[in-house]
Order: sequence, then C-alpha cells, then structure tokens
Amino acid sequence: MPSFDIVSKTELAEVDNAIQGVVREIATRFDFKGSKCTVERKDEVITINADDDLKLKQVQELIKVYITRRKLDAGCLEFKEEQKATGNSRRQEVLVKQGLDQKLAKQIVKDIKDSKLKVQVSIQGDELRVTGKKRDDLQEAIAFVKGLKIEQPLQYTNFRD
Repeated sequence: MPSFDIVSKTELAEVDNAIQGVVREIATRFDFKGSKCTVERKDEVITINADDDLKLKQVQELIKVYITRRKLDAGCLEFKEEQKATGNSRRQEVLVKQGLDQKLAKQIVKDIKDSKLKVQVSIQGDELRVTGKKRDDLQEAIAFVKGLKIEQPLQYTNFRD
C-alpha cells in the first residue's frame, strides 16, 4: 500500500550556521559596539543575552533573518518569554522545534479524518504515517495538510508506492 510520513525536523547544523552569522553581525554592527550581546545554542535551546529590550528585539530579528537565509522556516523557532537578567539586561530562550508534539499530531489526524479523504493516518512517535490505496489519495492528503496553515514547518518524506 502506498504511504508517506509527515515529519518536522530542523537541521541543527544550519541553525548553528545561522547563529554564527548573527554573532558575526553583532560583532561588526555599530549599534552593538561595546554591548555584551551573546547568542548561543545548547541542544535545541538558543539563549539570547542582550543589554536592553531594544537590542533583544534586534537580535530576535537577526536570528529570524539568518534562519531564513539558511533556507529554514522561521516557524521552527518558538520564542519563550523574556526574563530580566542582572541590571537592565535581558535574557530569552528560543526553542528549536523538532518532531511533532502529541497535540499537533492529534489535530492533524482529526483534520484529515474530518476531510473524508480515503487515507488512514497513524501516529508513530513524533511523526505521522499516512497510507492509502492510491497514490492520488496520498497527494490529495499532502495538499490538504499544506493548506491547514500550521505554523510549524512540515516535511513529507518516505513516499512509497
């Protein structure tokens, strides 16, 4: 039976390249001269340290721009609430989304079942497996899921006939 997988994976090497670009730009920009702004990644969490709110907002925009330049979707970033650090400085954590969480997976399964497409969907860990009798049904399912306006970037892999 034909099938494909719906996954959400972000290449951390590309995220690292984007962060290095942000760090280089912070080092060369005049408005960041003398500031103690840093951006670093540990596992799937990017930590931003900035001198004040304005610089924090600028670093957020830089990260979005550089992520997009590296051909990644900026929707893979989840900006957590900013925190006060020492003095007037700010700290913020940015989560790099990997895999489909249960809530999103269940929502996609429900939407596909409600659409009356002739496919079956099963949750397998942090990805979805979609099977159907015909290839055309699977292509309809891909088009349907693309039209759902999901913020998290999705990839459609492992298409088997």
